[in-house]
Amino acid sequence: MPKIDIDKVPVRTGSIYPAPYDAMMAGRSSLRLGQAGGLTQYGVNLVTLEPGALSSLRHWHAEEDEFVMVTEGECVLIEEAGETVMRAGDCAAFPAGVPDGHHFVNRSAAPARFLVIGSRAPREVATYSDIDMQVTVENGRAAFTRKDGGPLATGEGKDG
Repeated sequence: MPKIDIDKVPVRTGSIYPAPYDAMMAGRSSLRLGQAGGLTQYGVNLVTLEPGALSSLRHWHAEEDEFVMVTEGECVLIEEAGETVMRAGDCAAFPAGVPDGHHFVNRSAAPARFLVIGSRAPREVATYSDIDMQVTVENGRAAFTRKDGGPLATGEGKDG
C-alpha cells in the first residue's frame, strides 16, 4: 500500500450517539487512517480534541481491544481508578472484556491529538460507565439500548 496522504483523508466530526449525548462530542474530530489505507481487521484513527473536548463518553468494549498513543499536546485519561495526565509519547491499553470505562478530556488550552488502534469484531457491545446505555455494533450498524437491553427513553436513541 502506498503512503497515505493524510491531507486527503476526510475529517470526521459529530457523533453517532443519541441525543443529548451527541452534542457532548463537540470539538472532537478524527481521521480514519486505517480505513483510508484499506484495512479491515482493525481500525486506526487519529483523533483531535480541541480545548475542553471529550473523546467519547466513558466506555469499555466487550470484544475489541483498544490502544491509544498521544502524539501531540496533553489530555487527561479518566478511568475507574481516577485521572492520569497523558502527554506526547504516553500510551494506554484497554483489553477487551475488562469493565474499566475510559475516555480522554482535553483540559489544556491547545489541541491534543492521539492515535487509536482497535480491533474490529464482527459483533461488538460497548457499555457506557456513567449512564444507563450500551451500543451493539453489527454489520456496520449501531443500536443503542439501556444496559439491560431495553429501549432508551424517547429522544435518547437512534440507529446509527
